[in-house]
Amino acid sequence: MTNLLLVDDDEVDVMTVRRAFKKNNITNPFYVAHNGLEALAILRDEDNVTKIPRERRLILLDLNMPKMGGIEFLRELRADPELRSTPVIVLTTSNEDKDKVEAYNLNVAGYILKPVTFTKFVEAVATLNQYWMLSEMP
Repeated sequence: MTNLLLVDDDEVDVMTVRRAFKKNNITNPFYVAHNGLEALAILRDEDNVTKIPRERRLILLDLNMPKMGGIEFLRELRADPELRSTPVIVLTTSNEDKDKVEAYNLNVAGYILKPVTFTKFVEAVATLNQYWMLSEMP
C-alpha cells in the first residue's frame, strides 16, 4: 500500500482531499505537511513526530505555499540522493504554463489542476487512484 504525503498549506484543501479519498474508499496511510520545509523534514525523518515509511511513497504537492513553495521543494527533493526517486503529483490551482513546464522538468509524475467543484475533485482523485493502482501492479 502506498504511503501518501499531501503537501498543502490550505486546511480547507486538506479536508477536501481527505473527503475525496473517503468518498473513493481510498484507505492508504495519509500524512500532511503544510509547506516544503515541513515535508522535507518528514521525508528525512528529521521532524521526530511523523514516521512515514521510507518505501512506497507518493507525494501530492501544492505549488503555492509559504516558507518553501512547491517548485523549490521539488528542486530540493530531486537534489537529495535518498529522495530523488520519490514520485510526485502536483495538485494545484496554478494553471501557469511556466509552473507546468518547471514541474515536468523536475520529473513530476503528473500535474492536476484542483477542480472547482467537489464532485469534479472526487472524479480527479478516483482517476489518480486508478492510475496509481495500475502503475503499482507487479
